[in-house]
Amino acid sequence: MSTKREILFSISGMSCAACAARIEKVLSRLPGVIEASVNFAAAKARVVYEPAKISPEEMIKAIQEEGYELAPAVSRKETTVVAIGGMSCAACVARLEKALGKLSGVLEVSINLASGRARIVYDPEITGISNFRKVIEDEGYQFLGLSEETQTIAAGAEEARLAELKKRLLVAWLLAPLIFLLSMEKLFPFVSRIPLILRFYLLFLLATLVEFYAGWEFLRGALKGLKHRTADMNTLVSLGTLSAYFYSVVVTFFPGPFLSAGLPLHVYYDSAAMIIAFVLLGRYLETRARGRAGEAVRKLLSLTPPMARVIRGDREVELPAEALLPGDVVVVRPGERLPADGLILEGRTAIDESMLTGESLPVEKGPGARVIGGTLNLYGVFKFRVEKVGRETVLATIARLVEEAQGSKAQIQRLADRVAGVFVPVVLVIAAVTLAVWYLVGPEPKITNALLSFVSVLVIACPCAMGLATPAAVMVGTGRAAEMGILIKNALALEEGAQVEVCVLDKTGTLTHGKPEVKAVFPAEEYSEEDLLRLAGALECHSEHPLSKAIVKAAEGLELPEVKGLTAIPGKGLSGEIDGQTVLVGKPNWVKAQVEVPKALEEKVLEEASSGKTVVLVAYAGKAVGFLTIADVLRPEAKEVINDLKALGLKVFMLTGDNQATAASIAKELTLDGFMAEVLPEDKAQKIRELQEKGQRVMMVGDGINDAPALAQADLGVALSSGTDIAIESADVALMRADLRLVPWTVKLCRATLRIIKQNLFWAFGYNVLAIPLAAGVFYPFFGWRLSPAIAAAAMALSSVSVVTNALRLKKLSF
Repeated sequence: MSTKREILFSISGMSCAACAARIEKVLSRLPGVIEASVNFAAAKARVVYEPAKISPEEMIKAIQEEGYELAPAVSRKETTVVAIGGMSCAACVARLEKALGKLSGVLEVSINLASGRARIVYDPEITGISNFRKVIEDEGYQFLGLSEETQTIAAGAEEARLAELKKRLLVAWLLAPLIFLLSMEKLFPFVSRIPLILRFYLLFLLATLVEFYAGWEFLRGALKGLKHRTADMNTLVSLGTLSAYFYSVVVTFFPGPFLSAGLPLHVYYDSAAMIIAFVLLGRYLETRARGRAGEAVRKLLSLTPPMARVIRGDREVELPAEALLPGDVVVVRPGERLPADGLILEGRTAIDESMLTGESLPVEKGPGARVIGGTLNLYGVFKFRVEKVGRETVLATIARLVEEAQGSKAQIQRLADRVAGVFVPVVLVIAAVTLAVWYLVGPEPKITNALLSFVSVLVIACPCAMGLATPAAVMVGTGRAAEMGILIKNALALEEGAQVEVCVLDKTGTLTHGKPEVKAVFPAEEYSEEDLLRLAGALECHSEHPLSKAIVKAAEGLELPEVKGLTAIPGKGLSGEIDGQTVLVGKPNWVKAQVEVPKALEEKVLEEASSGKTVVLVAYAGKAVGFLTIADVLRPEAKEVINDLKALGLKVFMLTGDNQATAASIAKELTLDGFMAEVLPEDKAQKIRELQEKGQRVMMVGDGINDAPALAQADLGVALSSGTDIAIESADVALMRADLRLVPWTVKLCRATLRIIKQNLFWAFGYNVLAIPLAAGVFYPFFGWRLSPAIAAAAMALSSVSVVTNALRLKKLSF
C-alpha cells in the first residue's frame, strides 16, 4: 500500500494569480503528486504526494524550470479551539473533521462531540478562523466562535437549546401517549366506540404535530445532511418515522388499494410518535449530561470577578476587570476574588487557592508574593500590581489547556472514528435488506412486518453512543483532574498515564525541596557550634552558591566578624582573614591539603560523608576547627508517595546528579527500586531512553527546569509547578502545586478514565452489534424475538444517555 505525505513549500517569483494557477497545474501533473494547491497571498504551495514515486527535490526542479523558486517552508503552528453547534452524533464529527482537514494549511483536526469543540492545529500564514467558519457553516453547523472568547455565548446557546428541546419534548409526551391509546383498541376496548375513519383523522392530526413540530429537530438535521449528501443519526430517525407516518397517511386518506388487495387497514402513527418522544427524551437528557461534563472549565472562568478596584491618583476607582492593564495597582478587600495575576505591594493576607491548585489550606501572602487571578482573599486588605491580564493569566491558561485536552483524541478512539465514518450508510443498507427480506419471505402481513422491522433497524442504531464513548470520559476526566490540581494537557496523556510501568523521579526539587539545609554542626574541642557558624557564615555570606545560602541561613541571628582578603576557589571553597588569621571553608580534601585535621575529626568527616551528606570543613589559624553537614531535605510526603506508587504496581527509580553515596543513602531511606546517580542534566533523557529500550513505559517526574528533555522523552512527562508556571511545554501533565501526592493521584485518575472509556466503547459497540440484528428480526425464526419501533427508540435513547452518565461518575472520583 502506498504511503502519502504532505509538504509545504514557500514560493518566490509569483506576480499574479495566473502564476499561482500555473504552478498548481505543473505540480498536479507530476507523477506521484496526489494533490497540489497554491495560495498566492501567502506565497505557499501545499503538496500531497507519494514518496515512492517523487521527491521534494524533483518538485523543486520542475518549478524552477518554469521560472519560479520553490523551497520547503518552515511552517508556523497555531492551535485554536472553536465552539460548534448542531452536531448530534459521531457521523457529524467524522464529516466535519474531514471537511476541515481538507483546508490548505490545516495540520490537525480533532472534534469532541461531548463538548461541541474543535481543536484545530494550522499554519496561520495559509488559513485562519474565517476559513474555519465558512467550512463549518457550509456543512450545515453553527460556528459559535473561538472557545475562550465564547464561554458565555456557548453557555447561552446551550441553555437556549435545552429550553427549545424541552418545549418540543413536552409536546411529544403530551400527544404521544394519547396517540398510543387511540391506536391500541385491543388494549383499550373503549377506543373502538370511535368510528375508525374519525379515529384515523384524529391520529393524523396529533401525529402531524409530533412529527413536524416535536420531530423538527431530526427533520432539520436530515435535510442538512441531504443537502450535503451525507447521512447521520437524524437521517436514520427521520427516515424511520417518516416511513411509518406516510404509510399511515396513505392508509388514512387512500384506503381503496389496501381494501382491494384484502389487506387490513393498520396505521402506525403511534410508532412514529413514540419514536420521536423516546429519542427526543434521550437527546434532552444527553444534552443536559453533556453540559454537566463541561462545567469544570465554566467554573474556572466564572471565578474572575466582573469589577476591580483600581488606584487612580489618590483615589480608588471601580473598573471592569477586562479593562485592567499590566502595571495597574488594585486594592483587594476581605472576601473578594482577585481580578488578575500580580505581585503584592502592600499588606498581608491569607489566600484560598483551592479552586486552582486543589490545596485546601489557605496560603499566607505578603509584599513580594505572587497572586493569581480568581483566587479568594480571606482576610486583610492589600494592594497588588497587575502583571498579567485576560488570556495571559494563570486561570485563562488553565482553562485553555484543559479545553485543548478535551478537544484532543486518544488512540483508543480511532477505531470508533473509523466505524462512525461508515456506520450510517451501513445501517441504511441493513435496513433496506431487512425490508426486502421481510417483504419477500416473511410471514403475513408481509408489508406490515417489513415496514416495522425496517423502522426498528433505523431507529435502534446508535452512532451517538460510539461518538460520545471516549470524548465524554476525556472531558470529565480532564475537568476532574483540573479541580484536583492536575493539569492533563491531552487525551494521549490520559492513555499513557494509565499504562505506565516505571516511575522515575528527579531528586532535586522533586523528591526534595531543592533548598539545601544545614543538618548538623560538629565543632572540634574548644569551639562551640556558634563559633563554627560565625566563622563559616562570615565567609559564605559573600557567595551566591546554594550551599553558602544554607550556611548563612543557619547563622542567622549571630554577629558575623569582618572578613578581609576574601578569595573564592571555584569548585573547592572560600578563604579569607578574620582577626589576622586565615580561615578556610570548603571541601574536606581541599582544606585538609592546607591545614592539620585532628584524627577524631577526620574519622567523623568520613563517617558523615559516607552517609550521603555534603560535608563543609572549616579551618582557622592553620587547624581544622569543625565541619557542617548539609543535605537537601526530602519532602515530608516523599516516602508515602513512593509506597503509593509501588502499591499501584509501578517500579520507582530516582534520577540525580549526586554522587553514588548520597543517592544510595536516599534510595535506602525511601525504599526505592533503584537509582541512577552522577547523571548530568543533558544525559537524563538518555537514561529514560534506556529504560524504554527495555520495553517499559516510563513516567518521568521533574520540576521542568533542567529536566525538560527527560520529560519530553518519557511516555508521560509530569512537572511539579509552582502554580504560576503551569504551561511547561515539555510536560504532558503539570501539577499545579508542589505536592508529590498528586503523582499517584494522576496515575489513579488516568486508570479510572481509561477504564470508563473501555466500558463505554464496549457498551456502544456491543449494543449496536446485538441491537441491530435483533431489530432486523435475525432471531425471529429461532426464538420468535422481535422489537417494536417504540421499544427500539427507547433502547437507542438509553444507549447514548448511559454512556454520558457512566462518564459522569468520574466527577465523584476522590483519593
